[in-house]
Amino acid sequence: MTTDPNTAVSYYAASANPAPEHPQLKGDVTADVCVIGGGIAGCSTALDLAERGYKVVLLEGQRIGWGASGRSGGQAIGGYASGQSKLVQQVGAENAKRMWDISLEGLQLIRDRVARYNIDCDLHWGQMHVAIKPRQRDALLHEKREAEETYGYRQLEFLERAQVESLLETKRYSAGLYDSGGGHLHPLNYTLGLAAAASAAGVAIHERSLVTNISYDQPAVVSTATGRVKAKFVVLCCNAYLNTLVPSLRSRIMPVGTYIVATESLGEARMQRLMRENIAVTDINFVLDYFRRSADARLLFGGRVSYSGLDPFNTASATRKRMLKVFPQLADVRVEYAWGGYVDITMSRAPDFGRLAPHVYYLQGFSGHGIALTGIAGRLAAEAIAGQAERFDLFTHLKHRNFPGGELLRMPALVLAMLWYRARDLL
Repeated sequence: MTTDPNTAVSYYAASANPAPEHPQLKGDVTADVCVIGGGIAGCSTALDLAERGYKVVLLEGQRIGWGASGRSGGQAIGGYASGQSKLVQQVGAENAKRMWDISLEGLQLIRDRVARYNIDCDLHWGQMHVAIKPRQRDALLHEKREAEETYGYRQLEFLERAQVESLLETKRYSAGLYDSGGGHLHPLNYTLGLAAAASAAGVAIHERSLVTNISYDQPAVVSTATGRVKAKFVVLCCNAYLNTLVPSLRSRIMPVGTYIVATESLGEARMQRLMRENIAVTDINFVLDYFRRSADARLLFGGRVSYSGLDPFNTASATRKRMLKVFPQLADVRVEYAWGGYVDITMSRAPDFGRLAPHVYYLQGFSGHGIALTGIAGRLAAEAIAGQAERFDLFTHLKHRNFPGGELLRMPALVLAMLWYRARDLL
């Protein structure tokens, strides 16, 4: 089984809904907006703009949902990977509260779109963060107090060890924070559903149309090997797969590899014993594990983050070992799929939205919170293009630093830092 995160066959791909192949861009076309990237952020941006009456062309270098949007753990979580305190430090308490509310709107947007466009993506509500160590239990209690007292969010329930064990057949966790507002879904089918809605709204989608150059003239010119798009506005939604298209943006994000396995189907009875409710679960180690069930009663278990961009060990075997630390009773169960992909993180773990020119926008740096945050980010970009930039501009005030070391040394520097965090997880 291949361990290359870009080629491994995922459970999501094997269980994807039927979807059309969109044609490669050929020749010169014109549009009001050219969106680059066919993940959730790009499809969301294109859909919102088309429904506002804009002529939109979406370019995807591979297939719709080929990147993180079609491979991730599928957990829809409110808030930001940075935590609220970093946002408060940069933009103040009032604006941090507005950002928090926008993240919750991202969750509601998923609910609304799944219903409105009849997207078959196995959406379920309920998500839980779990603690392994006493200090993590305290962190969950603090998170609950902050959410309630500062942000008025009252959908969190703190669970002691016995309550967690009543939901999960494991002794690993000392406490949990259950969020009825979070959830999980089949990310590839959700992305394909957004693309279908965008296409129905008039978006011209072109797959296998890798962008090779962007001219920032008026209008902008977006070039591929086989065609060009002239557009009044451009929105870049490439994230971890930005590559060398915009070096100044690439230096502010780091592609981080994460890996997932899917077991054989456990059968409904065994799955019910393992997980009494159909929720998503994530521990709060810095190098974290996450898991949930699939529609056909498989356990989807992920983690084992790689900050080196390499996968020197067998993905299926290593991730399975982590799974057995949580559920040793699954020792007899086969892993049928193992795959990976890259998420884009920023130094602060806060999202990085902005403009490269007055008419060229970008969305990146979702740092593992992409299922919900990418969708609402697309809506904010569409609002800004339509002349309502206040909410988008909230995020442009966040300061972002380049990863240290430049192209040659930034990866080794990050690996050393992550070794420290891995050691801290053991304390």
